[in-house]
Amino acid sequence: MTRTTLNIAQAFIVLNQQKKASIEQPDALLYQRLEDNYAGFQGCELISCFEFTQDWSSWEMHPAGDETVILLSGQALFVLQHEGTEQLLTLEQPGDFVIIPKHTWHSARTSVKTKLLFITPGKGTQHKPL
Repeated sequence: MTRTTLNIAQAFIVLNQQKKASIEQPDALLYQRLEDNYAGFQGCELISCFEFTQDWSSWEMHPAGDETVILLSGQALFVLQHEGTEQLLTLEQPGDFVIIPKHTWHSARTSVKTKLLFITPGKGTQHKPL
């Protein structure tokens, strides 16, 4: 068996419906491949890492399940909106995490270089402007 070490900043992980892990490159065709190669992404999760240096420019919401976001470095303030209420959650130390319930609109604010690890139920993800 050949084993390869990869880095989450350069390759993402997809867990399919049977929870078998596959590697995907984070390029311009990623989301199209997720739709095409993983049955519309039904029952799948994307494990990904993104770096931010400023506030997000939009909201997002995941109707297929909860999203977990883990702080790797930096600092972030998550804004969650659900059923008319707003909640602010600050991630300050590496390892801090937030679980965003399904159907909850969320965005993040940061003014420093911040790296976040996401475990996302991607089926049906929605976006809207701030």
